[in-house]
Amino acid sequence: MSKFKTEKCGRLSYQVGLSKQEALFNSILHNKKEGIAKNQNTLLLVEHNPVYTLGKSGNLENLKRQPKEVGAEFFKTSRGGDITYHGPGQITGYPIFDLELFDVGLAKYIWNLEEAIIKTIAEFGLEGSRIKTASGVWLDGDNDKARKICAIGVKASRYVTMHGFAFNVNTDLSYYEHIIPCGIEDKGVTSLAHELKKPQDFDAIQHLVASKFEMIFSQ
Repeated sequence: MSKFKTEKCGRLSYQVGLSKQEALFNSILHNKKEGIAKNQNTLLLVEHNPVYTLGKSGNLENLKRQPKEVGAEFFKTSRGGDITYHGPGQITGYPIFDLELFDVGLAKYIWNLEEAIIKTIAEFGLEGSRIKTASGVWLDGDNDKARKICAIGVKASRYVTMHGFAFNVNTDLSYYEHIIPCGIEDKGVTSLAHELKKPQDFDAIQHLVASKFEMIFSQ
């Protein structure tokens, strides 16, 4: 039996996506406080309009151009991590999960997020990995060709999570040229389409990601 539901939200502005997250996050927190047993765990899958977001400990100097100059919005957020980009062709996932219902701590939760994407890209013959110095999923993470295909930044309160991951599928990677992604200067950024040399079926990849989450989080 699934421990969560998946909601495919389609294309949304960042503000609308954030509002959906916050409503669900606050509802779960309220029910926990009141002792109401109700499983509202939800994986929101979103495709955003172009936007740069800065984590609560991020450095604004990692933004090299004004977002409006390149047709993007900008938001400061409550997640961890530094600056990143969301936009068309990217699967942005927001698991609003009560981790106590999954019996995992925050470190294992982040590991699970990474594992879902690692297993997704393995279906295409790509070997994703983790590196000790930064979260996310990397290709060639152990050498000077390291490039990130999925960024991760989360927030948790009373073991309830929000924000999540950004998996580059058909993403326009030129937007990353205007920031220092995640504050890391010596590593690159990539996408599934870039690695496989052709655009991918976005809906099919979304479905695949959801199935990997189901496999990992419903054990």
